[in-house]
Amino acid sequence: MSIGDGASYAPTGEQRSVVSPGEFNFAAAFLDHGHIYGQTNGLLEAGGTLCSVFDPDEARVRAFCEKFPQVRVASSFDEILNDQSLHLVTSAAIPDQRAGVGRRVIKAGKDYFTDKSPFTTMDQLEQIKSLVRDTGRKYLVYYAERVHNEAAWHAGELIAQGHIGEVVQVLNLAPHRLSAQDRPAWFFEKIHYGGIITDIGSHQVEQFLTYAGCSDATLNFASARNCGHPEYPELEDFGEFSLTGDNGASFYSRVDWFTPGAMPVWGDGRTFIVGTSGSVEVRKYIDPMRKAPASVIHLVTEQESREIDCLGTVGFPFFGQMILDVLNRTENSMGQNHIFKAAEISLLAQAMADAPR
Repeated sequence: MSIGDGASYAPTGEQRSVVSPGEFNFAAAFLDHGHIYGQTNGLLEAGGTLCSVFDPDEARVRAFCEKFPQVRVASSFDEILNDQSLHLVTSAAIPDQRAGVGRRVIKAGKDYFTDKSPFTTMDQLEQIKSLVRDTGRKYLVYYAERVHNEAAWHAGELIAQGHIGEVVQVLNLAPHRLSAQDRPAWFFEKIHYGGIITDIGSHQVEQFLTYAGCSDATLNFASARNCGHPEYPELEDFGEFSLTGDNGASFYSRVDWFTPGAMPVWGDGRTFIVGTSGSVEVRKYIDPMRKAPASVIHLVTEQESREIDCLGTVGFPFFGQMILDVLNRTENSMGQNHIFKAAEISLLAQAMADAPR
């Protein structure tokens, strides 16, 4: 795992199995983004059994098999779809193709776990919402900046426990390293990646809805542009947007591709949460000038002020919860309406940013 490159960042944690071998079987397909390794790690550590892999690119398959030598290579995607022993298919396809892959998985009677962003158009979202309603299958999303980060996850636990009262405002800063030389061509083509708010911003919306306890939000403003990369005219390297939750909570997020070269991690992601009786700062990947990697919370309440080091201690409970959700048809890890709403709001924010001024 490289902490300096977000495209290949794949966290690992302790084995915390919630099922026995063979009790939850999954396959991986369409390995276009490196997040597939994080998705697979999380499922394996929670006790999932990786059965098969498919990708039309043989080099990507070889690399995946080197990391996970227990996997069997499928001759086609149809072979995976027709495998009745599988509970779920996880995928990190090109963003504008993720809904299409998910449609095939769900129609084959399996649940689907895709990298974010789960959609690049509102039409894709509406089609999948209809399919999920009709079939009862799950369309799950790897919103990794919360579910695969120990401090970000624990911050949600602290809020749910009432440590800072009611959430008033969430501020989310999400810088990323571009690593342009390592990116595929589709990364720079807006029709494929959907825009910076659709892409990175979907993470941030999901965090706001979770931390603030919102089921919906309205847009105040959104903006996206290319500030420093004229050689990639379709790349949006800076975006920002503001929301107001249905409970009155406020949200602002900045997303960008401007992590400087000397930064030892791929992005100094931070979240600041103000409550009626306390505040939380989440330093997700680095504690600047002190340590990297890091996963740290600064908690201040009426009674205490303390630093909580989460790295290697909290783990990644989401994956076990998700596996049990698939097996038991529950929604303890992340509700389906929540998943769709985070995507919808990020798509609406992107549309506002794209609108002529």
